[in-house]
Amino acid sequence: MGQHTPQTLPLRGLAVLAALMLAAFTFNTAENLPVGLLELIAASLDVSVPAVGLLVTGYALTVAVVSVPLAHAVRSVPRRHVLTGVLAALAVSSVVAATAPSYGVLLAARLVTALGQALFWAVMGPVAVGLFPARMRGRVIGALSVAGSLALVLGVPAGTWLGRTGGWPLPVALLAVLALASLVTVAALLPTSRPDEEPAAYADHPDRRRFAVVLTACALAATGAFAGFTYLVAFLGGVSRFSPGAVNALLVLFGVATLAGVTLTGLVLDRHPRGALTAAVAVQATGMIGLYASGGHQTAVVLFLALTGAAIGPVFMTTQNTMLRSAPGRTDLALAANSGAYNAGIAAGAALGGLILTLAGVRATFLAGGLLTVAGSAVLLAGGGGQRADQEGGQRGGGGRKDGGGLPGGGPVPA
Repeated sequence: MGQHTPQTLPLRGLAVLAALMLAAFTFNTAENLPVGLLELIAASLDVSVPAVGLLVTGYALTVAVVSVPLAHAVRSVPRRHVLTGVLAALAVSSVVAATAPSYGVLLAARLVTALGQALFWAVMGPVAVGLFPARMRGRVIGALSVAGSLALVLGVPAGTWLGRTGGWPLPVALLAVLALASLVTVAALLPTSRPDEEPAAYADHPDRRRFAVVLTACALAATGAFAGFTYLVAFLGGVSRFSPGAVNALLVLFGVATLAGVTLTGLVLDRHPRGALTAAVAVQATGMIGLYASGGHQTAVVLFLALTGAAIGPVFMTTQNTMLRSAPGRTDLALAANSGAYNAGIAAGAALGGLILTLAGVRATFLAGGLLTVAGSAVLLAGGGGQRADQEGGQRGGGGRKDGGGLPGGGPVPA
């Protein structure tokens, strides 16, 4: 298969986008599924619940550490080969995890899945948006984000139910089936071309300063979000005094709010890329500080919880979109850096929240998380933005730079 343009592959583009959306859903479900199966896995493998928790934190740390090195290592490999490789890794590691005879084997399989996810989030964005006209890039990123968010609303709850009724290996094994469906579609329909010649291989308007500003804000916002979110159940039950049944309903509300947030943001992202990012971080800060301030008032907690959920998904989504617009080198390396920064924030936030919980109580985790998110907002505001920048962004076309930009070889240049 030869090179492709957005105009020559409308039906193939839609099919490949659908396959990438399914893959995003599957990877995000795989990442978070152990949260709903902690006790079942612990009892089955005769290990402690905290040890099973390492299946989630270790996953995030792996993605944070290897995203950029892996993306750099495969920078010259056609994206079709990379994507089929990571989807094959997801399928095989899911089968191994489902049949793991010991905790060590399960952990090793999880780390292989994490390696695949690190590469997936780096390369799937440029591939997906490159199949469509530049004016649609925000909507394409929005579609991928909606699919990823469905993992929390549908994938993890459904997987948890299946695990409780048929044993925890069942939903893990089903992930392999979904991965294979994506793999077959990508292998059959995605053209093979040199990565640096693809339509979205380079940003339309590279900007080293903007890249550094958004990367910093992304890390701060992620750290803030997970400093509190990691301990959300303890907050809702211990501070707000919701019953266990109400807490479960509120977790569903949080997931629905996340899905609504990424859906609405995707509709405006092409016209207001900077404003969407600034608004998402500001809403997250408002929601988290509001949760801290109104912890004992249940009605207000529901409102601020919905605000926080509506912002967490769009924060990552809008920073990814900025990488595609402003990367000083190859967009896949910039996306890998952004994914690494976000996952580092997840791990750092969980650790920071645990420390604060011990010293000052669970309510204080949301204050700390909100203040970190405010710092992210300040970084964005200091770095520039606003309506004029959005208007300019909406008027710009995008054919993708071919000159490499940044470092020789197309790598992003740290500020």
